[in-house]
Amino acid sequence: MGVRFAVTGGREGWVRTILTAVGVGLGVALLLGAASVPEMMASRDIRNSARSNLGGEDLKPGPETLRVGQADTEFRDEPILGLLVRPDGDNPPVPPGLGELPGPGEMVVSPALAGFLKAPGNELLRERLDDRITGTIGDRGLSGPDEMIYYAGGTAEDFAGGRGYRIDHFGSPSVVDPLSPELLLLVVVACVVLLLPVAIFVATAVRFGGERRDRRLAALRLVGADGRMTRRIAAGEAMFGALVGLLVGGALFLALRRFADDVTLAGVSLFPHDIRPSAGLAALIAVAVPVSAVAVTLLALRGVAIEPLGVVRNTVPRRRRLWWRLLLPVLGVAVLAPMIGDFAGGTSTSNTGTYVVALGTVLLLVGITALLPWLVETVVGRFSGGPLPWQLATRRLQLSSGTAARAVSGITVAVAGAIAIQMLFASVEETNTRDTGQDTGRFQMQADTTIGSAAEAREFFGRFRTSEGSRSVASVVGASITEPEGKSPDPGFDSITVGDCASLRELASVGENCEDGDVFVTEVREDHGFAVPGGTVELAVGETGEPAEDSDPWTVPESARIVQPRTHPAGLDPSGVLATPSAVDVERLSGPMATVMIQLDPGEPDAVEHVRNTAAEISPLVDVYTLTSTSESEQFTTIRRGLFFAATATLLLIGASLVVSTLEQLRERRRLLSVLVAFGTRRTTLAWSVLWQTAVPVVLGLALAVAGGLGLGVLLLKMVGTPLAVDWGNLAAMAGIGGGVILLVTALSLPPLWRMMRPEGLRTE
Repeated sequence: MGVRFAVTGGREGWVRTILTAVGVGLGVALLLGAASVPEMMASRDIRNSARSNLGGEDLKPGPETLRVGQADTEFRDEPILGLLVRPDGDNPPVPPGLGELPGPGEMVVSPALAGFLKAPGNELLRERLDDRITGTIGDRGLSGPDEMIYYAGGTAEDFAGGRGYRIDHFGSPSVVDPLSPELLLLVVVACVVLLLPVAIFVATAVRFGGERRDRRLAALRLVGADGRMTRRIAAGEAMFGALVGLLVGGALFLALRRFADDVTLAGVSLFPHDIRPSAGLAALIAVAVPVSAVAVTLLALRGVAIEPLGVVRNTVPRRRRLWWRLLLPVLGVAVLAPMIGDFAGGTSTSNTGTYVVALGTVLLLVGITALLPWLVETVVGRFSGGPLPWQLATRRLQLSSGTAARAVSGITVAVAGAIAIQMLFASVEETNTRDTGQDTGRFQMQADTTIGSAAEAREFFGRFRTSEGSRSVASVVGASITEPEGKSPDPGFDSITVGDCASLRELASVGENCEDGDVFVTEVREDHGFAVPGGTVELAVGETGEPAEDSDPWTVPESARIVQPRTHPAGLDPSGVLATPSAVDVERLSGPMATVMIQLDPGEPDAVEHVRNTAAEISPLVDVYTLTSTSESEQFTTIRRGLFFAATATLLLIGASLVVSTLEQLRERRRLLSVLVAFGTRRTTLAWSVLWQTAVPVVLGLALAVAGGLGLGVLLLKMVGTPLAVDWGNLAAMAGIGGGVILLVTALSLPPLWRMMRPEGLRTE
């Protein structure tokens, strides 16, 4: 019978069912998206693992081997992955997504990179990647539709000097490093905070049209239905709305999924076929939503006496009890308190510990939500007098504060959780962000390559000295040295750096009286005691760090001065021997590496891109990168992107839920609005009353959220052993977001408000 009322109840029944279905559908769509996260991550990992190109140890060239080299680049903060390939035989491995390997002067690119190369303003990138495009990479070879990647054919010159490595296959098992305790705690709390508002909104949506439903149930009592029967009928009606909401949510999820490849957030894009919920989670959502609708409806009707001549709710309601509302956050604190210190100092914790944290967080946030109706009722009960719009709003809240409190409960939970996450996020960010030691004030870029001769090094350095965008450079050649064989049972190793005096001054305090032919030794360390003035070192070093077969000993001059090392611009350790070009022939060194440190021209906006183009002209395999003072762990960066994705979706849901809830409240008050208009009430007065009616619960909810969020944040920081730190700027920003929500919801509710404020609304059947 409840289902029949929802279907055959005329226009009112269908409007109520549609509003419930839309509200539930929005929540279901987001829940299905959240249930798709494991599949999304797994699909990306599978494709990334299938194209990985880890080189084998001592792999000899053969008909099935491939010479490869990393040719990654970047253009205006857009990362571009690249791989240079050169077959050793006629049956080389081919990466997924390609039909065949590109030849010299050819490249195969992803669709996103192909479009990026054609875009206006990207001429410098076209100069860098100027090979002829012979094809595009298929979906199997891409992590996402907007990924920019290319495979280019290489020449023998590109791989000269030992650049690159060999492989005989693409693909390797996916290895996922376990999350640190701090990151695990951040993920657990974020999942709870982001999904709890969705569950609260679904529970709120199934109660749409509650007042009209109760009057209809009173009519059923008048014709002979008892109380239990009316509750079952109400549960059936709510269940039908939830079932329709499941269909709406599934359709909305499928519709939005089709546009997934058009959206890129925080540098991450997804294929539509990657976004698919796991069967178990989808089944859980399909069962949980209608069951929750029935449970919420029966729970809501427990405090309502439906009699044949009316509903007791229309009289002065009984004041809400506080004790059980306080019990929930107290239980949450009691669950979380024993976990203090369990996530500190990299200490591992069990899976049970993460579940306990999730349970405690849910109890605390749900307790905050349960406190909101009591707080709104208590505060608005003390209001009296004031301007007419204020009186209309406060009187409405005094008569039915529960509906308004439920409408903003999602915001309360989201803001409280956001405050706690922000406090924890700042702590985890500090833990997972390290100082690179790079001095960006002296130089802003660095380029490295292996060389075979002094002439090759001079040409390499000269190209960057004359490069557009480069103001000055410091250039050195470095290699490893070791002790002569037999001198020590455990031979040590160190480094030797060859460069002109100006460049050596960037690495050590060599003084102004440096001349070509001088040799310097940095202060001796305990494990590097052989590289001293008058000591003998081995310039020919094998791959294992021991002296090579073709021994090449060299004696450090007695006149070598001991100098204090300076901080390397790239954050490296400039220890060992520092020599000018006349003192050591770089061709005697084993695997010498030429390094040029570049100071950019501040007057050239594309200085970085010009330098990268210069490096690409020399060889695509030249390592060139910008210097940064800090770096983040890859896991933390991935979690940051995931949080940005989820927070965006949750904010959109909260905004949509408030609009739907406000429209439902206005629809319930349509006759009252018509009466007020018929008596001559101004439209501006009613518009201001809607604003105040939305603002008061939101402001009270934000105040409660700040208090609860700070409390939860303190507990979380205690768990990771971090001192209390509050970002008051973020708190102000969240309050501003709440104010923006008030204005947005009011603005979107004005058009239907104008339509409802007509005297024709007094007509009835």
